[in-house]
Amino acid sequence: MRVSREQMTANRSRILDEAGRLFRARGFDAVSVAEVMHAAGLTHGGFYGHFKSKDDLITQTLAHGLAKAAEAPTDLNAYLDAYMTLQHCRTPAEGCCIAGLAAETLRQTPEARAEMTHGIVAQITRLDDAQAEGTPTERRRAAIGTWAAMVGAMVLARASQDDTLSEEILTQTRVWIETHDTSGQN
Repeated sequence: MRVSREQMTANRSRILDEAGRLFRARGFDAVSVAEVMHAAGLTHGGFYGHFKSKDDLITQTLAHGLAKAAEAPTDLNAYLDAYMTLQHCRTPAEGCCIAGLAAETLRQTPEARAEMTHGIVAQITRLDDAQAEGTPTERRRAAIGTWAAMVGAMVLARASQDDTLSEEILTQTRVWIETHDTSGQN
């Protein structure tokens, strides 16, 4: 039976959503193509109608997940409210693609690394654009520092088995960001 173009697009999006969720939860190597297709409610045989290989799936999943990240709030306080939470920390499968997969991406193809780089640049640019004060160099420095602190805090908080420590890492990093913010929002 032939599948419509609209259904193919919907299937591809579902595959990418499920692959992203599984990859963020367990890592690239621990997830098989068959598991991704099963999670998407599709047969393994349909995979190659969408992707050339698992490496291509990884690259496309990063692009898909990082594009969704661009929909995050542009207001720094709203972004911090959504990002720097114990809930986000404890649900990596639903969370930040960069915090969940940056270290994993180091060992992937140049194409996957290029997608991760693009996502990092996009987040820094979003934060830079939100800065209201300072020279271009100061705003860029603040954007990089803020994003690095947010992602680093999330990685450290997720690595801890102690919710009290995780919460402290997230809270103190947020306080640090707010005391160093040059956007004029605080």
